[in-house]
Amino acid sequence: MERIKELILYREEEETLLNRIADLILDLRNLEAENAVMEEEEAIAQAWVYEENQIRDGYFGCMQELIEVGESHGFSGNLWHCYLTYLLVYHENAFSKACEIRGAVEGGINRIARHDFQIFMELFAFDFEEIEEKLQVSVYPMIADYPNSSGERKIFNRRIRDRICGLSVKLAQAAGPEAFQIEMEQFYKEFGVGKFGLHKAFRVCHQEERVEIVPITNIAHVYLEDLVGYEIPKQKLIDNTEAFVCGRRANNCLLFGDAGTGKSSSIKGILNRYYDRGLRIIEVYKHQFQDLNEVIAQIKNRNYKFIIYMDDLSFEDFEIEYKYLKAVIEGGLEKKPENILIYATSNRRHLIRENFSDKEEIRQDMHTSDTVQEKLSLVSRFGVSIYFEAPDKKGFQNIVKELARRHGVTMPEEELLLAANQWELSHGGLSGRTAQQFIDYLLGKPE
Repeated sequence: MERIKELILYREEEETLLNRIADLILDLRNLEAENAVMEEEEAIAQAWVYEENQIRDGYFGCMQELIEVGESHGFSGNLWHCYLTYLLVYHENAFSKACEIRGAVEGGINRIARHDFQIFMELFAFDFEEIEEKLQVSVYPMIADYPNSSGERKIFNRRIRDRICGLSVKLAQAAGPEAFQIEMEQFYKEFGVGKFGLHKAFRVCHQEERVEIVPITNIAHVYLEDLVGYEIPKQKLIDNTEAFVCGRRANNCLLFGDAGTGKSSSIKGILNRYYDRGLRIIEVYKHQFQDLNEVIAQIKNRNYKFIIYMDDLSFEDFEIEYKYLKAVIEGGLEKKPENILIYATSNRRHLIRENFSDKEEIRQDMHTSDTVQEKLSLVSRFGVSIYFEAPDKKGFQNIVKELARRHGVTMPEEELLLAANQWELSHGGLSGRTAQQFIDYLLGKPE
C-alpha cells in the first residue's frame, strides 16, 4: 500500500480515498513499531489504545465512503477492486489519453505504464484481513462480495457500469503487468478515458476562476426514431453529423422553425446515435459565449468529436453576445479545430431580432444596410440550416396515431383524434410536442 507514492502516470496530487486508506495503514504499522520498542507502562498503553481507536474510526470512515462510491456508481462484487478500476478508467494522463479510441500505442510510455500497473496489481492483491485482525474489526468480507441493485445510477449508464465491474474482475486476475496493460488499452479504445470517455454530454460552469466542463449525468434517452415525421430535416442532420464523425468536411448547423417541432430532440437523438463512435456534446448558454475560447482550448486536442450545442438561441437588439459567437465560428485568427462543430436550435431564422426599421427607409443609423448585414452575418456562418415546420392538421393526427401505437394506447381512432384536436386547441397548437403531451396525458389517466 505504501507504494502508491511511487506512481508516476497515475499519481494523484489531491487527497483521495486511496491515499487515506494508505495513510491509515501506515499509521497503524508505525504505531505497532513504536509500541514494540517502548516499555509496557500504563500511560504508554493508554496512549496506544487511544491512537488505535482513532485509526479504527478512520478505517470505518473509509469503508463507509467506499460503500457510498459503490452505491452511487452502481458497482457490485468486490467494491475495492471496482474502486481501483474506477481510478484507472477515469485518470487522464499521457498514456490513457494516447490510448483513447486508438488503442495500444508505441514508445517508452508503455514501460512507465507497466511500472504503475505493477503497483496497482499489488493494490488489487492487498490483504485487508491482516489489517482488520489487528484492528479487531470485520468489514472487508462484506465489501469483497457486495450485491447491488440492477437499476440505473446517476453517475454512469448501465453499459459502462457493467463494463467497469467486469474489467475489475479481469484486472484482479491479470497474470502480470503486460496482461494488465492489454485490458486497460482495450477499455480506453472502446470507451475512452476520464469524463469525456465515460459521459455523453456536458455543461460549462465556473469553478472559482476556472472554466470547468462538467458531465451531465442524467440525460433523456431520446432516439431519432422516436421523432415521428420530419424525415428530410433529420436526414440532413444525419448526413452532416456522419461526415463529421467520419473525419470528412462538415458544417456548423442551425436548426430553426416552429416551437415543439423536434429540434432539440433531434440533437439528443444524434448524440445517442453517434456516442459509441466518439461523439460528445457540450451545452453552452448565451451568457457563457465569452468562455467559448477556453472551452475549445480544453477539448481541441482530444480524440473525440465535440458538438458545442446552443439551445433556443436568439438575441435581442441590445444583446451583444452574438459578437463572441461570430468570432469563434469563423472570425478569429486561430482556425477552429477539426474535432469541433457548433449546432444551434432557434425559433428565429436569423437569430437576431429584426425590426421594420431594418427594412424600411428609416435612417436612424447613417449606415442602415451595414447594421442589417452585421445582424445577418451570424446565421450565414452556419453552413447548414435545417427547417422544422409545424405539421398541418393531417400531419398532427398522423403523429398522434403513431405515438398512440408505440405506447399501446387502445382508444378507437375516431375518439382518439377528436380528443387530440380538442387538446391541441388549448395546449400549444399543432406540433409534435403537443402530440406527445396529449399521449402522456392519456397514459397518466387512471384506468
